[in-house]
Amino acid sequence: MSAALDQSDAEPLLAEQPEPGILRLTLNRPRAYNALSTALMAALQAALDAARGDPAVKVVILKAAGNGFCAGHDLREVRSLQGHAALERLFKQCSRLMQSIVALPKPVIAQVHGTASAAGCQLVASCDLALAAESARFATPGVNIGLFCSTPMVALSRNVGRKHAMEMLLTGELADAARAAEIGLINRAVPDAALEQQTLALARLIASKSPLTVKTGKEAFYRQLEMPLSQAYDYAAQVMTENMLARDAQEGIDAFIEKRPPVWQGC
Repeated sequence: MSAALDQSDAEPLLAEQPEPGILRLTLNRPRAYNALSTALMAALQAALDAARGDPAVKVVILKAAGNGFCAGHDLREVRSLQGHAALERLFKQCSRLMQSIVALPKPVIAQVHGTASAAGCQLVASCDLALAAESARFATPGVNIGLFCSTPMVALSRNVGRKHAMEMLLTGELADAARAAEIGLINRAVPDAALEQQTLALARLIASKSPLTVKTGKEAFYRQLEMPLSQAYDYAAQVMTENMLARDAQEGIDAFIEKRPPVWQGC
């Protein structure tokens, strides 16, 4: 296990725990409820950048230490920033991080316990998949302190219906895990004691697939979402044609016909 150090309190702020095909990244500022300081965001960005080029990593799990998943931005740090330029750098850094999760050619699964609020809720919404403990809670509470959750709004509004997103953004109230699953913010709520086991099971299942196919599918999924219907179908047809010509697709079809497990080559 490796870790980056938080220079403010000399504690590890991002722990990496690999297993075959899976990289588990743990937000590790438990005393600050894993608030996204600039240092923590930089460490997470670096880990994702490294995972992008590592063929051994097929799936990333994002989890957290302590009593909660992530409390959002570090408000003490935010208040210490002076001037427009400093604040703009902070929010651009966060926006780049969230977009890196979407652009990563490997699926990212959020493993959520406790509370995910503001930018922490944004982090969950930015992940491709999310499992949460039944006791988990979600909120975009910026409105309660006079700071509308505008950047969390981007990820939230792309994952849940508009009226559900607006309700969370305008009220700032906590939603439980069952409600989060109902509106599509997470895939499902699971018993607290089973959260890690079920998240790992999902990650292992995805890691067993062709990495080329998963990469192709993730990129295509997000790209077609922004297209008009006819353009999306044209694009998807092109992607499927290229995918069909790949060695892994031919191997997968042959394995299915021959009733044997496929052997993926990643090409």
